[in-house]
Parts: sequence; C-alpha cells; structure tokens
Amino acid sequence: MTHTIHFLIEKYGLFAVFLGCIAEGESVAILGGFFAHQKLFIPWQTWASAAGGAFLGDFLMFMAGRRFADHPRIRKLRDTPGFEHAFTLVEKHPNLFVLLNRYVYGFRAVGGVAAGLSNIPIYRFVILNGISSIIWASLFCGLGYVFGLGAEQIVGQALLRHEKLLIGLAIGLIAAGTGWFAAHHFAKKRRA
Repeated sequence: MTHTIHFLIEKYGLFAVFLGCIAEGESVAILGGFFAHQKLFIPWQTWASAAGGAFLGDFLMFMAGRRFADHPRIRKLRDTPGFEHAFTLVEKHPNLFVLLNRYVYGFRAVGGVAAGLSNIPIYRFVILNGISSIIWASLFCGLGYVFGLGAEQIVGQALLRHEKLLIGLAIGLIAAGTGWFAAHHFAKKRRA
C-alpha cells in the first residue's frame, strides 16, 4: 500500500499541486515543498506547479467576474459578506489589492471576482497576478521545504518511504487545520 501511494505521489503529485493551488492552496503548496525536500519532486517543478495553479485560479475568478457578472453563481458570490469590502478595497487600491489578495485566507475567490468587476485592465491584472503568484509559491513551497529540513532533523537523516508519507500527511493536515481555524476565527470576529 505504501509503495502504491508513493508511486501515485511521484507520478501525479505535481499535477495535484497544480490543481490544489488553483483553489485556496496554501496547504498543498506547503506539502509540495516538503515532498520536494524529500526528493520526491524536483524543487523548481514544484514551485512552477504551485505558481501556475495560483495564477490560473485567480485569473479564472477574475475572468468570471469580468465576463459572467450576471451568472447566478457570481451573483451569489457577490452577496457574501466580504464581497462589498473586497470591492471597496479593489477600487481604492487596485494594484495593492491584486498583489495581496491571495494572502488573506478565504478571500481569493471573492477578491478575484471583485477585481474582475472593477476597472482594472486585464493586462495589469495579469502582470500583478503573475508577480503575486511567484512570490506566493516561493513563500509556501519554501515553508514546506523548511518543514522538510525540520522533519529530517527530528526523525533522522534517512527518512523511510512511509515516514515521508506520514510526515507529509501530518504537515498537510496541520496547514489545512491552521487555515481553517484562522478563517473561522476571522469570520467570527467579522460577525461580532
């Protein structure tokens, strides 16, 4: 079983990193960085997969806001509590908003649609989104790589195959749990 999981990670892991980073993908990028440290992935390919997925995810949400503003799903997203705040921010500080939107957990979809509904030209969004995606991927994949260094120090220099998987799973769960807790905490504060 461990060999099968290991094979699947090696074979399809970078594609999973790419797909995971299209959505809120911090935990996926961290996990990708960890596996790059463990030599299951080539580091630059992990970074490129994370950056490409992050770029594509935000671009798709931007285009959804730009082209499908009256679609029922986009209207539903526009009715969420954070949308009005996001739209106000993107109108006041468009460049800064596009650069920093992806760092606010749970805000990427709303922020992308808000940017699409704003007056930001597509070419400017693409450039700023590209810069932000590169920095984001470097930060979170680097964080996973550092987790790999720490795990190596704790477990020892020669991590066995199943230990890599278990540690990777633990890192993914911790990152996802932390993100969920932070989003829940900020949502509760906003409602209060």
